[in-house]
Amino acid sequence: MASQKYGVLQERRKVVIVGDAMCGKTCLLFAFKNDQFVSTSGITMLNKYQKNAQIDEKIIDFTFYDTTGIEHYENFRALSYPDTNIILICFSVDNPVSVTSITDRWIQEVRYFCNQCPVILVACKKDLRTDPQVIARL
Repeated sequence: MASQKYGVLQERRKVVIVGDAMCGKTCLLFAFKNDQFVSTSGITMLNKYQKNAQIDEKIIDFTFYDTTGIEHYENFRALSYPDTNIILICFSVDNPVSVTSITDRWIQEVRYFCNQCPVILVACKKDLRTDPQVIARL
């Protein structure tokens, strides 16, 4: 869907973000939306964020759907997939389980619901990759 506004083409894109619980999905979206890192915690069920971005000569209206990574809510998360344009699969660099979940869980799920969508893999919490406590734990 596109419309002409002030001589600049406007497009809308729906982006669904998936990944294990606590892997950094919500912090990623807050950083993108607010142009700064904001630490968050807690369980996300389904949050929606909007942000316009200029790419070349176009203003793109992005709507991001921040989904829960908790397995018990698979059916609830499935409601976010219709009409999706882009999928972000997030994992946490400080949690090897979230890395294995990419192939064990997330690729299968997004291909089932959004077979034709481009998928972007996103590493979250990269600031922790040099943290001595994280290195010792891994």
